[in-house]
Amino acid sequence: MKKVLAFIFILALVVGAVFAEAQQEYPARDINDIITWGAGGGTDTCNRIIMQAMGDALGVNINCNNVTGGSGVVGLAAAYDKPADGYTLCGLSESNTTAAVRGWDQTMAVWDFFIVGGSPDVLSVTPDSPYKTLQELVEASKKAPNKIKAGAAGSGSIHHLNLLAFQDGSGSKLAFIPYEGSAPSQNAAMTGEITVIITSAAEQAELIKAGKLRPLAMMTPDGFAIDAIKIGSSFDVYPELKNYLPLGQQIGFAVRKDTDPAIKAKLVDAFKAAMKVKAVQEFGSKNYYNLSGACGEEANAIFKKLESKFSYTLFNLNATKIDPATLGIQK
Repeated sequence: MKKVLAFIFILALVVGAVFAEAQQEYPARDINDIITWGAGGGTDTCNRIIMQAMGDALGVNINCNNVTGGSGVVGLAAAYDKPADGYTLCGLSESNTTAAVRGWDQTMAVWDFFIVGGSPDVLSVTPDSPYKTLQELVEASKKAPNKIKAGAAGSGSIHHLNLLAFQDGSGSKLAFIPYEGSAPSQNAAMTGEITVIITSAAEQAELIKAGKLRPLAMMTPDGFAIDAIKIGSSFDVYPELKNYLPLGQQIGFAVRKDTDPAIKAKLVDAFKAAMKVKAVQEFGSKNYYNLSGACGEEANAIFKKLESKFSYTLFNLNATKIDPATLGIQK
């Protein structure tokens, strides 16, 4: 009998604590941000800088944890499986929008998005490679199909899609090696596992300035400058790329759409305040990011278009067998 009474007492305490927390104004405790890509990459660094500022605005800590795997799907699913109470955020990027055509049982419609910004992709090679120009790389790949190893973040990421699009538009034939994020793929270039790397200018900037990577071309219609280093556009060499590119980067985080509107409103206020913080603004300017600050319906509309464009691009390039139309994703 004593054990039963003790159990009832403990249960009452637990229920009382949960009820008391529910009555407290959000946030009553620390928040967790599950980052779907690896440490050191663009999604990771952007999330950590914005979460620091948002935590200050909300008066709590926002703890960032990298949950990688499945080209971003593992972390996405882990965050979605948590209660829709505002205490779990999902650090993601445009690369997560292909999750449904890669096997996840949800589409992007289950999230509300917050966009910090993005940086354009650049194709670079290791300094000890013989390729000094984009044409040299393409011609070498044609002579030795699938022999030159090229890395990017995981299958379905923007960097992978840029690589696929570049190959189709230039006629090159590179061997794609997937990695769980930009940082691991860039590390692979440093160790000689791969020769070609496509990640963002923000992620490559320090490596390029240090001479550890040799940039050959931007995956955008316009050139780009990293300090005094000018990088031309791949479109200037292969005009056909306009049929495939550009694909834009959008890094930020999301919260489950079925979260209480009052909680989401507080997150919006904290996000807007964080985007104005000096440290965030300086981070963007110093690290070659175009800051956005979009949230609400504006950000949701952007990710809806990205899901369509990325999913159909992946399908049309034969990188997935799942037709987006069967998932209700409109073209």
